[in-house]
Amino acid sequence: MDPPPVVACFWVSLLLVLSSSRSILAASSYLIGLGSYDITGPAADVNMMGYANAEQIASGVHFRLRARAFIVAEPQGKRVAFVNIDACMASQIVTLKVLERLKARYGDLYTEENVAISGIHTHGGPGGYLQYVVYIVTSLGFVRQSFDVIVDGIEQSIVQAHEKLSPGSINVNKGELLDAGINRSPSAYLNNPAEERSEYKYDVDKDMTLLKFVDDEWGPVGSFNWFATHGTSMSRTNPLISGDNKGAAARFMEDWFDKNNMGSGLWDKSEKSEIPRRISSIIPNYHDNNRELLELAASFGALAGRKVTKYSSVSRRVRSVLRQENKPRFVAAFCQSNCGDVSPNVLGAYCIDTGLPCDFNHSTCGGKNELCYGRGPGYPDEFESTRIIGERQFEKAVDLFNTATEELKGKIDYRQAYVDFSKLEVTVPKQGGGNEVVKTCPAAMGFGFAAGTTDGPGAFDFKQGDAKGNPFWRLVRDVMKTPGKEQVECQSPKPILLDTGEMNMPYDWAPSVLPIQILRIGQFVILSVPSEFTTMAGRRLRDAMRTALADNDEFDNGIHVVIAGLTNSYSQYVTTFEEYEVQRYEGASTLYGPHTLSAYLQEFKKLASALARKQPVEPGPLPPDLLDKQMGFLPPVVLDMTPSGVNFGDICTDVPKNTTFNRGDMVSVMFWSACPRNDLMTEGTFSLVEMLQGKETWSPAYDDDDFCLRFKWSRPSKLSTHSYATIEWRISESAEPGVYRIRHFGASRSLFGSIHHFTGSSSAFVVA
Repeated sequence: MDPPPVVACFWVSLLLVLSSSRSILAASSYLIGLGSYDITGPAADVNMMGYANAEQIASGVHFRLRARAFIVAEPQGKRVAFVNIDACMASQIVTLKVLERLKARYGDLYTEENVAISGIHTHGGPGGYLQYVVYIVTSLGFVRQSFDVIVDGIEQSIVQAHEKLSPGSINVNKGELLDAGINRSPSAYLNNPAEERSEYKYDVDKDMTLLKFVDDEWGPVGSFNWFATHGTSMSRTNPLISGDNKGAAARFMEDWFDKNNMGSGLWDKSEKSEIPRRISSIIPNYHDNNRELLELAASFGALAGRKVTKYSSVSRRVRSVLRQENKPRFVAAFCQSNCGDVSPNVLGAYCIDTGLPCDFNHSTCGGKNELCYGRGPGYPDEFESTRIIGERQFEKAVDLFNTATEELKGKIDYRQAYVDFSKLEVTVPKQGGGNEVVKTCPAAMGFGFAAGTTDGPGAFDFKQGDAKGNPFWRLVRDVMKTPGKEQVECQSPKPILLDTGEMNMPYDWAPSVLPIQILRIGQFVILSVPSEFTTMAGRRLRDAMRTALADNDEFDNGIHVVIAGLTNSYSQYVTTFEEYEVQRYEGASTLYGPHTLSAYLQEFKKLASALARKQPVEPGPLPPDLLDKQMGFLPPVVLDMTPSGVNFGDICTDVPKNTTFNRGDMVSVMFWSACPRNDLMTEGTFSLVEMLQGKETWSPAYDDDDFCLRFKWSRPSKLSTHSYATIEWRISESAEPGVYRIRHFGASRSLFGSIHHFTGSSSAFVVA
């Protein structure tokens, strides 16, 4: 009996759909997914991580911080997840807790073997989220709020990427970026063998390597790139949370892509891209008559502060309003590499008292390190330097993105191990021929560490390149811990200032066990290192891995190797043996002695060999989980108040009446506010610029994510219950003429601990 025509048509259609699905999977050897989530920490009272400057306390937001993730999976095989976080570095305890959450969600799908969490090395993020004492001293110990928001954001970025997994392809591209980094320790670099240095054109790595992710249905959905330059365009006195140059570059690229693809449902391959200087997020109604605009603005006075819901600021965010619900968000990440001796302050280091170049060997001015500062390309404006270095990386990434043609093909694989670097036997070449066995040492920091760098000088009479130390500071050191003879000899020629590897009160001061990891996606290999490798140290590691992996027939068409610095944990610097001898800042901060790099090379070769031969590796000793031992001494927020008759969100200082501003002008308003620690406004905003559409509709134009808008928080005195929010808008060159106002969102705490959200608005004003 023949089936009815309708039934027959149904089965034919079903077969066509299944056939189409199989062809998609056959055409795409990978499943790809990307995610992004807010990790902006407390914008008040918390010490910034990076410069170890106790006076650098968070007091607002330059632009918000994010965790950006990609997952690549074989349809029926292995997968890897990589997360780039706008934070100074990864943290061992953060990594451990993220992995615990992933295990609870997905079982053994994501583990320490195939998940990498890497920091961009901004020095403008809240600290207190690492577990070892030496890294949380200036933050008054552990800051749970900093820790929680980073763990939450990383988890959510991976969840997003996992849920968006769909067939797609990945292209890789590489090119030179010449003007975004210089060597800040050239005297140490010059101590490397001349023959080795002659193999390279520059004393820092100039290559940017980029991955372009293309969804089979939606087209390009993201890009991740690796380039070495420090996140120190913002200075050691900057109080505003900032992703620095790499965070800025990521925002520029994501906005660039959204602008060029706004309104389109599916990807148009023929669509050309342009690089805008600033992205305008809305399409305004134009008004040619300035008098008409002033009259319209005059009808909108400042709005008194009023209570709102917790999620009001989330709903008003610019990118929330514009986002298409089912279209994947474009994710652009600018990842860190071997940036150990690379500074973004490309004009060089100068003495602030004389204007002359600093001493070449010690980076001092008249013997004092405190006077020697590197200058960024926007000197003396650190915001401009950040924009320029970020824009240079962004423009190079766009170029590589638009010209990427080499497709990644091949297996996904990974190897990971924990290594105790405090007592590792390492086989190294012996002078005169043959080999010898040496050892790494328990962690220790030298006198040159306290001198800081030209990006952020230290204090007192320390200086880089100090191989002797100072009797007074030795006495101070001995009060805490006197290093033994064996440790002194092991760390030589480093004079030990802090013997952190042998200090464990109230718990460990420095790590001993560290994770190392190799992730492979076809012919692309990521080396995850928990430290800051210098330029030459990174070159030696990459070269060793290329050699070790070359025996694998699957890499016949070449191999791309990148270093992901500050990944999964943190242990300061890794220099070459020769650079260590000079004892500049990077050598003095190489924790495990002169053979640290040799230890990394030895252990990574084991991973590479196992990867090439498809053999397992010994997992090694587990790092400690010290979360339950953490102590924090940051005082809590007790109470927020305003003067009698004043509401939270009321205006303190409004814009001048009947004022017209021009592009490039700074608009500034001040509100009565409350401590930002009451609510981090995750995926929301403290500040908002709205533009009038028609006669009465206000649309969001700029928010906390925008480089041109700054949220500054302050108290009239340290113990005051009163506080202010100053919002500054540097009107960008691409801002559209029209009527605008500035709005503030916040949250106050009552004496009994309840949180109340509020908002307020400035008077309207005109931008010509």
